[in-house]
Amino acid sequence: MLDRSESALGTVLRSRFYRSAFLSLLIAGVGLSAATPQLTLFLVRDLGTPLPLAGLYYVTNVASPIAGFIVGRWSDRSHDRLLWFRICSVVGAAGWLLMASANAVWMPFVISTFALSVAGGSMAQLFAACRDELSRHPTRAENRVIATIRMAFTTGWILGPVFGSWFGGVFGLRALLVATAVCVFAAIIPLGRQRVERYDVPSTRTPSDQPERRRIDHMMPLLVFTAVCVLAMTGDTIKFGYLPIYMAEQLHTSDSVRGLVIGIQPLLELLMLPVVARLADRFGPMRAMTAGAVLGLCGNLAYALSTSVAGLFLGQILNAGLWACVGALGVSIAQHLYPEGAGTASGVFLGAIPLGSAIGGTIGGIGVAAIGLPHVFFIPATLTAFAIVAFTILSLREHSGG
Repeated sequence: MLDRSESALGTVLRSRFYRSAFLSLLIAGVGLSAATPQLTLFLVRDLGTPLPLAGLYYVTNVASPIAGFIVGRWSDRSHDRLLWFRICSVVGAAGWLLMASANAVWMPFVISTFALSVAGGSMAQLFAACRDELSRHPTRAENRVIATIRMAFTTGWILGPVFGSWFGGVFGLRALLVATAVCVFAAIIPLGRQRVERYDVPSTRTPSDQPERRRIDHMMPLLVFTAVCVLAMTGDTIKFGYLPIYMAEQLHTSDSVRGLVIGIQPLLELLMLPVVARLADRFGPMRAMTAGAVLGLCGNLAYALSTSVAGLFLGQILNAGLWACVGALGVSIAQHLYPEGAGTASGVFLGAIPLGSAIGGTIGGIGVAAIGLPHVFFIPATLTAFAIVAFTILSLREHSGG
């Protein structure tokens, strides 16, 4: 089977589980992306939260990798991988309903820390189930299969903000949060009563059977890779937080142009996902990830040196390449680095993406005050340069068998 050319799309269409996972991620992506850009507005407008305090909401993302690790450990001890996907989705739906009914400033912070951080583990466990299926039924199109399924979530993030802006304007922000809760719960529906049995790597003990010290040693490649990815991703939060301000106050662009600049990246990312996956199948995932980090470095430099909208468009195009690599390859590489615990690997990696947002937001606030716009983007460019060096070392070690 491994010797013949295989179509990723054909593999997904032939598999009931892969088809269901695609629809599930699409529904969840629309719901989450509809609410996320509106949360700061909800805190300020509906709860009367001071703007500086509202900006600290995203610091609650530091709980995501912890929750991802814990849920992943439990998942790696369960026979049915989809059990924890369903649990996380139910917790997420309850969290968004509580958010919609919040009447005090402190409530969204607590809900995000304890409920939505756990809910973030749902996608991780769905990708862990995909890894189990790919391990049982190997294919040369492995990276392309993951990328195809991941495209559903990216598509959701293109459609969701448009839907959220309209829905929130017509029905109110609390109703929008209820709609998000419905979407998060509805993500369970396409999977029905399907089960995906946990796949145990032959001749490898499960994480729960290993001594604690040995388990941590085995996790070090995963943790290093995840930390390097966080370095490369810090510029994204700075971009969303400050590029619109830079365009409005210094470049004096129209609302439509600002929307086009910000909105072009996810669309390009969607188009680039299958290309990145094909390159990874040919040259290796870590080499492709290194190339993506180089694009991210160039993108941040384009922002920092830009004196016109054209430079910002270039930065968005380049950063789409970085995020296509993260979306198509990141979780798959993480799973390969810790094969004895696909759930843990998925949870740690995907949980670290919100952590990168929290770190980026902190860096952005300090950097803008210190060196201003657009030069603040030299900071994530420097961090991405360190990530390139680290990815290069990891790639060399991978190909040398070290």
